[in-house]
Amino acid sequence: MSPEAANPGSARPWAEVTDPELIVANLHRNYTGVSTTIGALLPLQAARHRLWLMGRPLPGGPSAHSLAAALAVSRRPPAGRPFRIWHVRRNVELQVAWLARDLLRLPIRIVFTSVALHTHSFWPRFLIARADAVIATSMRAASLRPNVAGIVPHGVDTGYFHPPADRGQEWAQARLPGRYGIGIFGRVRRGKGTDLFVEALLRLLPRYPDFTAVIIGPCKIRNRSFQATLIKRIAAANLSDRIRFLGEIEWAEVAAWYRRLSIVVAAARYEPFGVTILEAMASGAAVVATRTGNYEAMIEEGQNGFLAKPGNIEELVASLERVMSQPQRMQAMGVAGRQRATAMFGVETEAEGISKVYETLWQGGGR
Repeated sequence: MSPEAANPGSARPWAEVTDPELIVANLHRNYTGVSTTIGALLPLQAARHRLWLMGRPLPGGPSAHSLAAALAVSRRPPAGRPFRIWHVRRNVELQVAWLARDLLRLPIRIVFTSVALHTHSFWPRFLIARADAVIATSMRAASLRPNVAGIVPHGVDTGYFHPPADRGQEWAQARLPGRYGIGIFGRVRRGKGTDLFVEALLRLLPRYPDFTAVIIGPCKIRNRSFQATLIKRIAAANLSDRIRFLGEIEWAEVAAWYRRLSIVVAAARYEPFGVTILEAMASGAAVVATRTGNYEAMIEEGQNGFLAKPGNIEELVASLERVMSQPQRMQAMGVAGRQRATAMFGVETEAEGISKVYETLWQGGGR
């Protein structure tokens, strides 16, 4: 998604920090789901710690410092702490931090957040084993990693993502057919299950004329033939007006679309975590997802949504129909999802869990 507007919760004045105790890395050139996670956490972390953002700036966030500046400031420990913590979330950031600590001998310690639900190849495994503390986002991820210091699921800003006063009115603003919207968020590609979403709606929309489906997210060049094939299938079924590819949208519009949609789907064949379902729940939408990522912890079947086996189109269709066939139940599921997101998956809980890992590391005094 394009990050042209402020990140959730980050529209605030930022105090100038000259002696950070925490350096949060954001070295990826693109705005990704990891970027969204960092941006949502930064205001809460800044209230707890003297921090710098290193690398790419984030909309609404603090000033970003270069890698060179982070290396320079890390030559000595910060005031009141035995070392600085570098919090990294990507392999390239982990490699840079490892070189800074072990090659340049800087007094830093490395915290790495791991979301992957598979065993890494040799080099990532080597790097992760050398982190001073690993934060896993799920029990399954924790079982595959060494040095796990805490299990801290990603959270959602339940103030930024919130239900609309009137979902019907919100949907009307989209100027699309029908009374209810069904959507999927993320890059258009096979791994995200875009084809499964389209196939399910090709079967279901003729039976449920009150619904229209939207696909929100960019399509990279290598996946354009994949998208073109789906568009042709939709056209052949005479459903081009009711299954729409909206492409990449501005970040400011993302939350608005969650408020418009009555059902949000995550049909991925594989997903490390899956923040979109949390954003949908916080926005009061019913959810349908596959049994991957952390979806089984998020979704209480029959209460706020349903789960299907990854890649199983029959289960996905059945799960969607159970929601679409009962609009009143669909609305009740949205209410239940909001309650569950607020009670269990707030970004405040994530920030607190991360801070506990930092404090344990600092109190330990070193490796």
